[in-house]
Amino acid sequence: MKRSEGSSPAKPKSFADELEERVTQRTAELTATIEQLKRQLAERQRAKEALREGELFNLIVESIPVPVAITSPTGEVEALNKPTLEYFGKTFEELKGWKSSEVVHPADLERTVAAQMAAHQKGTAYNVESRHRRTDGVYRWFNVLGLPLRDAQGRILHWFHLQIDIDDRKRAEEALRSAERNLSLTINTIPTLIQVSQPDGTVLSVNQAVLDYHGIDLQDVQTEDFRTRVYHPDDVERLREERKEALKRPLQFEYEQRARGKDGKYRWFLVRYNPLLDDQGRIDRWYATAFDIEDRKRAEEALRSAERNLNQIINTIPTHIYVLNIEGSVQYVNQAVMDYTGLSLEDVRQEDYRDRVIHPEDLKRVRAGRLASLRRGAPFSTEQRVLSNDGQYRWFLVRYKPLLDEQGRIVQWYVAAFDIEDRKRAQEEVRRSEAFLAEAQRLTSIGSFSWLVATDELAWSEELYRIYEFDGEIKITLGVIRTRVHPEDLSLYEKMVEQARNGSEDFEWQYRLLMPDQSIKYMHAVAQATRDPSGQLEYIAAVRDVTARRLADEALDKARSELARVARVMSLGALTASIAHEVNQPLSGIITNASTCMRMLDAEPPNVDGARETTKRTIRDGRRAADVITRLRALFTNKDAATELIDLNEATQEVIALSRSELERNRVITRTELAVKLPLVTGDRVQLQQVILNLLRNGSDAMSNVDNRPRDLLFRTEVEEGGWVRLNVQDAGIGFEPQSLDRLFQTFYTTKDDGMGIGLSVSRSIIENHRGRIWATSNQSAGATFSFSIPCVVDGPH
Repeated sequence: MKRSEGSSPAKPKSFADELEERVTQRTAELTATIEQLKRQLAERQRAKEALREGELFNLIVESIPVPVAITSPTGEVEALNKPTLEYFGKTFEELKGWKSSEVVHPADLERTVAAQMAAHQKGTAYNVESRHRRTDGVYRWFNVLGLPLRDAQGRILHWFHLQIDIDDRKRAEEALRSAERNLSLTINTIPTLIQVSQPDGTVLSVNQAVLDYHGIDLQDVQTEDFRTRVYHPDDVERLREERKEALKRPLQFEYEQRARGKDGKYRWFLVRYNPLLDDQGRIDRWYATAFDIEDRKRAEEALRSAERNLNQIINTIPTHIYVLNIEGSVQYVNQAVMDYTGLSLEDVRQEDYRDRVIHPEDLKRVRAGRLASLRRGAPFSTEQRVLSNDGQYRWFLVRYKPLLDEQGRIVQWYVAAFDIEDRKRAQEEVRRSEAFLAEAQRLTSIGSFSWLVATDELAWSEELYRIYEFDGEIKITLGVIRTRVHPEDLSLYEKMVEQARNGSEDFEWQYRLLMPDQSIKYMHAVAQATRDPSGQLEYIAAVRDVTARRLADEALDKARSELARVARVMSLGALTASIAHEVNQPLSGIITNASTCMRMLDAEPPNVDGARETTKRTIRDGRRAADVITRLRALFTNKDAATELIDLNEATQEVIALSRSELERNRVITRTELAVKLPLVTGDRVQLQQVILNLLRNGSDAMSNVDNRPRDLLFRTEVEEGGWVRLNVQDAGIGFEPQSLDRLFQTFYTTKDDGMGIGLSVSRSIIENHRGRIWATSNQSAGATFSFSIPCVVDGPH
């Protein structure tokens, strides 16, 4: 073997080098094999862990007590737990290819499928409620929760569908809604007015009764001015602060107020507020109920009126009368008690009053019986000796009777103490006492009687015999009394007797007697229901002959009417010149027109058209004169009052027209500001025009000496709140002194040198008879304004 020139000779490989090369190559091969084995072992380990995780997942799914389904990302069923198979009553293979339409209620299908498809498209969870058909065909409500299960890279591996049974909750919610509907229906059918408000009192809702009563809708109720529109202004102002403060406290409160109905009338209501509190005790809502107490209010007012009348009678009779509160404390006694004891009302109200005036031997017995009666609320009678102001004791029969309200609760106690000292003593003393009582009744024209309803036994006083003009020996019965009652009042008498038999209420009765000589007596009776010692119903009554008072009232009315006529006649005299001018003008026109007409007819040829026009003017002037006479006859005739519908604007203008000449002569400038569409009033036209005339002449006279300013006389009409119409007559005269204001309308009071002082007095009587009022005020600049208001017709605009 040849060597190349310039190269070293080749060195042969040693065994060691060759061995090292082989070891290195084998090591690399073993290393690769080991790495491959590691990868295989790692993959096997991951497979085992995945298998264990799958088994754990399945175990968890099977342990969930509600139906669970696992689907692939594309929606194929992969697993179903046991509750799912049991609910639908099918095997996994049978349900593997199920469709939503096979199990979901048709009414819920579209909504359910849409929710699932949207979730799959977005890869987000979904939550839907739907009904699923059970194996027995029954549908139950489920809340289905769909959750995507993702790998570490966020890819969806499975869908997890959890189905929670909410059928019981759904049924409970429906039951609650049904209960709420029934409650709302119930609330809207009851007649009580109910309101729900926010903590500050702002109205949230009301029941149908509120809307029906006020004639409004819920939108009207929820406006800010609701209270000011439907409640009486006086009550809104009176309760404003009280209600505002009460709404701040989480406590029930109540008050009384008047509310306007859709008919425009106010009725009284008792309003009770109850708070609804939250968990922290704060006010969440106010519930208010309003109870109609109008009848109770009227009854209370009628009762107060009856009590006033009764007090007048009670204070004229010698019987001792006490009024007690529900605990038995004295509130009022009549004059007879104070006269007898010599004590004042304040002395009688003291707690130790009975200890001081009742005989010590009677005190314990009387106290025990009285306390027992107060506890039972039952009538009570006792006999006791009472100390008089002369230091002597006298026997009295004392009767207690409770006054009950509509609910049967005691409001007051009425006690009548009858002096029975004479009965306890000799018969002679009894007769003397009766004679004293009879004389007192004769002086006051008041008789009395008692009536035991069960037996119809009547006991009359001597004065009552005299009033009825019965012989004292006649036995008085209801039939005998009936013979004296005026035929027109018999039905009233029979009704009163029937009511008295059917109950134990006090009563008041006004009636007439027709006497044998055909004269008529007017009677006023007041009866009090009591119980005698045996518990029998008995009426104690006082009867007063009010004939003289009635005749005096009639005479007074007649005198007032005559005084009004005199005032009209005096006004007629003062207006003579004005009347002559008013009549003379049309008469002059008639004469002139008649002469002109004659000339036109005598012309050749006759001017017929001109004569016709002249004749028309003649007729016009004749009617004008006739109208003046008609107005005068209506204003100054002495006819009886006649009620009619009157336009106050028109009546005012007629009076001004009638007085125009006198006003011009006195340099009075009349101006009118008459309201448009003024409601009509009801009354006597002549009398109201007399008032207007009196005010006109009063204003004119007040300016007779005014020379430094115009003599303006303004007539203004206007409508007042509450259904009233007002007329103001404003002058620019000398006015009046403030101290004379209270006397301006008194009879015969005048500030004029030649006045009689009856014009304003008559005007006041006329206006008051029309249920109105009249007054005067001083003007800020000069003069005075006289005004009157009278009720208008409700539907009277024209």
